Formats: sequence, C-alpha cells, structure tokens
Amino acid sequence: MRIFHKGLLLACLPLVLVSAAAVGGLNGVDVVITNDSTDDVMVTVYDTSTHPSSVLLASERINGFTKIPVALSSDETGRGNVAWTAVSVDPRSRKCGHASSTGLTDSASVSVRADSECSGG
Repeated sequence: MRIFHKGLLLACLPLVLVSAAAVGGLNGVDVVITNDSTDDVMVTVYDTSTHPSSVLLASERINGFTKIPVALSSDETGRGNVAWTAVSVDPRSRKCGHASSTGLTDSASVSVRADSECSGG
C-alpha cells in the first residue's frame, strides 16, 4: 500500500508543477517573432516586462517569412511585453521600423518589418 501512495504522488507531481507554473507565470510567455515579408531584416527585440528592459535578440538577421521563438518574462498580469527595431539588410534601399506589443500571451506572434524611411543620424 505504501508503494501505491508513493507511485500516486510521483504520478501527480508533474501535474501540480505544470498548474503552478500556469497560474504563477513561472515559465514566462513564449511568443514568435515573425518577418512576414520577403525582405531580410536586422532586428533587435527587447523584453519590456523586465526593469530595465532586457535584450532578447541583438541585431539578429531574420530572413523573409521566417519565425524565431523567444521566451519573455511575464508582467504582474502574467502577460509579456516587447519592443523591437528593424533595419532592412539591402543597403541600396534602406528602410527601418519599430513598434511595441503589450499584453502578449503564449503562442502570440509579433510581426517585425522595415517599411518606413529611416530617420537621419
């Protein structure tokens, strides 16, 4: 009988840990950074749920129609927040982009793009 109780306890332990992680946000938030254009871009992604913000991707080249999974910290609501900047790789047609996304949940997709004129500097 004692072996049965230990076996039951060991069988239930993963369920307890998974539910604690889901409620407490222990694992953070898993999202996908997506370049949904044909142009390759250099992207920097910041986790803005942390203070100060932390860099998740630093000048990472993302080819056209490519997805990169990243793990974010969760904020006090259990959701993730990111900001990103992007620059086109083609030096003949330099374009830039930036945005932020808040309230992200698991499996969310954040589209990055460089489709605006770059500010001087």
